Amino acid sequence: MPELPEVETVKTGLEKRFLNKKITKVTHSDKKLRHPLPENIVQILQGATIKQFYRRAKVLFIHLDNGHSLIFHLGMTGKIVFDISTVAEHLHKHNHFSIYFDDETYFIFNDIRRFGYVDLCKTKDIEKLDYIKSLAPEPLTDEFNVNYLYEKLKNKQTAIKVAIMDNPTVVGVGNIYACESLFKARIHPKTPANQVSKKKLEILVTEIKETLKIAIAKGGSTLKDYVQADGSLGYFQHEFFTYGKHNEDCKVCGTKIDKITLGQRSTFFCPKCQK
Repeated sequence: MPELPEVETVKTGLEKRFLNKKITKVTHSDKKLRHPLPENIVQILQGATIKQFYRRAKVLFIHLDNGHSLIFHLGMTGKIVFDISTVAEHLHKHNHFSIYFDDETYFIFNDIRRFGYVDLCKTKDIEKLDYIKSLAPEPLTDEFNVNYLYEKLKNKQTAIKVAIMDNPTVVGVGNIYACESLFKARIHPKTPANQVSKKKLEILVTEIKETLKIAIAKGGSTLKDYVQADGSLGYFQHEFFTYGKHNEDCKVCGTKIDKITLGQRSTFFCPKCQK
């Protein structure tokens, strides 16, 4: 499932290619996504010019010059690519939304499982959207710091791994990056959040930021469906210490990586490094 680094990478790829371009045509399939398409979406997009690409948590916004913003959520298997040759022939039937521009370029939204969605809103109303207004700070901002995290967690008895994946605490720290950050901070994922010392939380904040920055620089993690906007793969999966490494030797101490389930998600950790 695309997480923050993957959506940020897609945003950057689209931004480099489509900023300030005028939309000339919009097409879409009749297959149902997680939410139905707005009825007037084609009319609103037709003739508009892209002015800005913006990411909030795992949601991509494309601001237009007509006061509206196009919204994409990639769900579990969604991808946005601008070179259709990078999509395998048998996957073309999963192309659900396409935008064409006046210079004959285009990009498509492809989603096999159709848990993603395409939406539209007025740009001035973004912060009023139900799934945006309740979101916590972005992890790569100064607002996400040890004092903030300590205050958010001091009364929470839930497991620390579940807590840092909770959007009202901090956005965008998905399963992969939670596992990797906790390993680097040497914190056991089952530790009750309110029992993690402030000193350890300071290390965790640093490792979350560093892990996400490296993942973005590597183009995200390609495990199954995710590709960058130009169709190339992400490479952060080659940096994993724990995620998906069940029964493999820890790169630090040689102990076998263990696997448990927390918050209905597979959780990987080293029993020795993360006591």
